[in-house]
Amino acid sequence: MCLSVSVCLSFCLCVCVLFVSHSVCVCDLMTADCVVSSSFPLFVPPDLYELLSALPSQLQPHVDSPDDSTFIHNMFGERSLHLLVKIHERLQHYEDRSPAPVLESAGSLATDSLLSVHDTVAQKSYDPNLPPLPDDIDDDEESVKIIRLVKNKEPLGATIKCDEHTGAILVARIMRGGAADRSGLIHVGDELREVNGIPVDDKKPDEILRILAQSQGAITFKIIPGIKEEAPSKEPKMFVKTLFDYEPAEDKAIPCKEAGLTFKRGDILQIMSQDDATWWQAKHDSHANPRAGLIPSKQFQERRFALRQPAAHVFQAQKISSRKSSGFRRSFRLSRRDKKTNKSMYECKKSEQYDMADVPTYEEVTPHCRQSGAKHRLVVLVGPTGVGLNELKRKLLISDPQHFSVTVPHTSRPKRNQEIDGVEYHFISKNIFETDIQNNKFVEHGEYNGNYYGTSLDSVHSVLSKNKVCLLDVQPHMIKHLRRAEFKPYVVFVKPPPIERLRETRRNAKVISDKDDKGSAKPFSEEDFLEMVSTGQQMESQYGHLFEKVIVNDDLTAAFSELKVALKKVETDTHWIPIRWTHS
Repeated sequence: MCLSVSVCLSFCLCVCVLFVSHSVCVCDLMTADCVVSSSFPLFVPPDLYELLSALPSQLQPHVDSPDDSTFIHNMFGERSLHLLVKIHERLQHYEDRSPAPVLESAGSLATDSLLSVHDTVAQKSYDPNLPPLPDDIDDDEESVKIIRLVKNKEPLGATIKCDEHTGAILVARIMRGGAADRSGLIHVGDELREVNGIPVDDKKPDEILRILAQSQGAITFKIIPGIKEEAPSKEPKMFVKTLFDYEPAEDKAIPCKEAGLTFKRGDILQIMSQDDATWWQAKHDSHANPRAGLIPSKQFQERRFALRQPAAHVFQAQKISSRKSSGFRRSFRLSRRDKKTNKSMYECKKSEQYDMADVPTYEEVTPHCRQSGAKHRLVVLVGPTGVGLNELKRKLLISDPQHFSVTVPHTSRPKRNQEIDGVEYHFISKNIFETDIQNNKFVEHGEYNGNYYGTSLDSVHSVLSKNKVCLLDVQPHMIKHLRRAEFKPYVVFVKPPPIERLRETRRNAKVISDKDDKGSAKPFSEEDFLEMVSTGQQMESQYGHLFEKVIVNDDLTAAFSELKVALKKVETDTHWIPIRWTHS
């Protein structure tokens, strides 16, 4: 048994000496005073005891609190530590003499003895012996928990509320991944009685939050446990793409601004809890911080948006509808001289006001990566007239005609002599065109000079079936009708630069109205520039939540390079897509 005790003691001493060695290293690095080497020597120097005594004073300038200072003095001044060092020195001196074991089986005996000691210690119970409850305890007396949490720079991750009937301060929610959640000691419904010895029964929630915000280090709570403890969440992982900007500091409805989560439109959030119908808990997917924050729920955001915005939406819809038809980019161009006498080339079954009734909040998404051999995603380009959509499409087609392609539109007008059916247009009769319109076979269609023009769904499928990337430009309010699993559209918004840059870069450029109107190209006017910028701003404001990529066409060559890189990543990288596309 003596051998077992010796082995255990030697092990404890090694741990102790290594700890002392680490402390010395830290001290050396802080003070740049190389008292000893970073590795503790096998032979303990005679002045080690003086060194241990001097360490507290050397560490003093780097100690933040009186408690830490007292701990260091007590630790290095502990008599048992000095005795352990002395014992280690004796054992080390004995080891330097290279003693031979008395028995050949000494090694196995030492191992067996060490395991025996371990088993003996492991069988003992170290649970505290609590005194029995008194016999005269009142059945109505409330049990109290005393909880001590260490608060760092992060919030505690809990919100509180005042019970309307009793006035008690209750824990309203626990933020997933926060300090309170990780402790497992505080639950929703617990009643808060004291914070750091300060009673809270006469304080408002805002006053208590200020106390917590000003507290640092250990915080002690006196809590009466709720009747039911919060059950662990079994909700599956849910990811959403945010379709609006959110700043908690500007939200008057949020129960705790400090607990809110800031996000920008297009961010990906992981929803951690939907227990509260009004305030969800979420965290950024790309952030390492595990603590969740509060965000308005989808239902709550839709309700208050609808209450706040209807008048503005109706006004904006009327304003857009009353603008000249050239305001939005059209696949079928109108001659400027015919704007006043012809209806808009684009006619949609649903009005723009109807489109804007869909309140953008969150969209559930899932990661997606195109598999080898699968169809390409439809590439949809949107932007105001004159921004350069045709030029970008043309450069893509020239760069790789075997990879990129465009649809062949349909028309009801008669075929001209030099035209070939299926090349410039698919020529069909007016009756057939109208029947196809009724059967929803067109992505978009319009009427010009008494003839129909349109892009059919079949023409899009035809390009995709050839394992090519289909390039399609449409008006932005058609995007939602193309957002189907069969197309998985990747929407690129081509944005005009500031008007000063437009004047500089498009001084000698011309705008082409329609390829059927020979010689209709004319230089850009100041009105064109103003309209392009204004329309671009409206598009981004109304439909920006549907855009996956925004490219500013400040320079055509740079814009083309950026677009080419983005489209390459669509084919090779993992992207977030609406989860409903995977279920169709």
